[in-house]
Amino acid sequence: MLPLVSPALTKLNDMAWFWSFLESQPILTLFLVISLGYAIGEVAIRGFSLGVGAVLFVGLIIGAFAPAAAPPAILSTVGLVLFFYGIGIQYGKPFIKGLVSPAGQRQNLMAILSVVGTGLVTAAAIRWLGLQVEIGAGLFTGALVNTAALESVVNKVGNELPVVGYGVAYPFGVFGPILWIFLITRLLNPRIPQPPKRGTQGTALLVTNPEVANRPLADVIRQFPPEVQVVAVHQDGYNHLPRGNLRINIGDELLVTGRGEPLKQARRLIGEATTVSTIVDVDDLDDLFVYVSNADVVGRRLAELNLAEKLNCTVIAVIRGDSELSPHPRLVLEAGDQVHLVAEEGNFEAIQSFFGNSARSTSEVSYLALGLGMVLGVLFGLIPFPLPGLGSFTFGPSGGAMIVSLFLGWRGRWRHLNWVLPPAANLTLRNFGMTLFLAVVGLRSAEQFFQTVRDTGFTLLGIGIAITLAVVLIVTVLGYSLIRMPFDELLGVLAGVTGNPAILAYASKTVPTNQPELGYAIVFPSSTIIKIIVVQVIVALFKV
Repeated sequence: MLPLVSPALTKLNDMAWFWSFLESQPILTLFLVISLGYAIGEVAIRGFSLGVGAVLFVGLIIGAFAPAAAPPAILSTVGLVLFFYGIGIQYGKPFIKGLVSPAGQRQNLMAILSVVGTGLVTAAAIRWLGLQVEIGAGLFTGALVNTAALESVVNKVGNELPVVGYGVAYPFGVFGPILWIFLITRLLNPRIPQPPKRGTQGTALLVTNPEVANRPLADVIRQFPPEVQVVAVHQDGYNHLPRGNLRINIGDELLVTGRGEPLKQARRLIGEATTVSTIVDVDDLDDLFVYVSNADVVGRRLAELNLAEKLNCTVIAVIRGDSELSPHPRLVLEAGDQVHLVAEEGNFEAIQSFFGNSARSTSEVSYLALGLGMVLGVLFGLIPFPLPGLGSFTFGPSGGAMIVSLFLGWRGRWRHLNWVLPPAANLTLRNFGMTLFLAVVGLRSAEQFFQTVRDTGFTLLGIGIAITLAVVLIVTVLGYSLIRMPFDELLGVLAGVTGNPAILAYASKTVPTNQPELGYAIVFPSSTIIKIIVVQVIVALFKV
């Protein structure tokens, strides 16, 4: 009699050729993991999806059946360096500003305290529950969704065990903070003031102050706050562009952009406000949008360009990525910016030629600046920093890349080198880097992952959940109960400390202001640096 063979085993045997084929084609397998991961990551259940994190889990599954398909580990390092270099370049300016502003210092202090407190929870779990330090450190990085910290600890311990803990804790590391934001929003029911409607607002100021009458417009503008921009002057029934030598009279109207206290200051100087509306066009003038691509314009302040005198035009707004920036004189134009201007239609061709107006600038990258910046970042990541009594630690290639790129992003330019990446190119670079990292570490750590999960059951999952809950609880207690931070600002700190972009996206949908994005930009870099340091301290404390 022939032995019975289970249908499941038969199917696995039938798939053996497929796994063997994948092992013989590692590049194909890598991109298969990426494509399947993104497909699964887009599936949303009650608004929650794994996003790019699904790439890691697809890599774990395929790596379990085709372990020989794992690509070299250096690919994961390259991906992570790309990701964190882009992060630093994007958030360099707001991060540095946050370091010197009282609000930013308060937010960063919260981030440091919450990460250190969560590190103590992790250390207690390692000691009292007898966890392997590599697994415990991986749980910490996964529960706080930080791949730079994961990479630093993998480099320190010299094996893939931390990836196991990362993979176990990662799902709740993303879902937990989102659930927490949902619950505290319902529980606290905060009142968030509605921000002004999006769009450039124009206010007509009627000249009634005799002290500014019969004076050149340039003299008057110098007394305006930098946040207020004159778009046009309505005089004698005609709209004039705001040339500096134009003299204003009683009864003229100045069409200005701005809001809040700066607008009130301008109004007190001129006289009174008459109407407020969203600027689309102006009688006798017309508006246009141009891309900044001319190398002679990139990196220069608006005040230097003297557009009203040279090109007979006025800037209404500068659109950078998804942000609309106020055209104050100190604003530096970057490649890929889209400038909204008002001008006479006959000047359109000259204006477009001056700015370049090439849409390619939204995605073009200076590979000289990119390569040099990454060299400096990787070199910085090699520098050992002392931990008194515990040896030393390094930030690793990706951590070093982020720290250096924060400085480069803040500086913007050095001579002819433009460090800033256009928003579209930056986003593509970061997403590809993160995807590459997750796919490679998933394929490389699959065997250890499933072996550890079999041995520990739900223990690791429970510890990972506890670590995530610890960080969100500490942030909430510090920010809402002790510091009395506004709720929308609190969500920004919470998103920055927990780190995943999906958490930021949910926080941004919860409140009508841009405070979550600003808080994330200020807190995410510093919390990443602190996570790297804390996880290295944990390893140094327990590693024999």
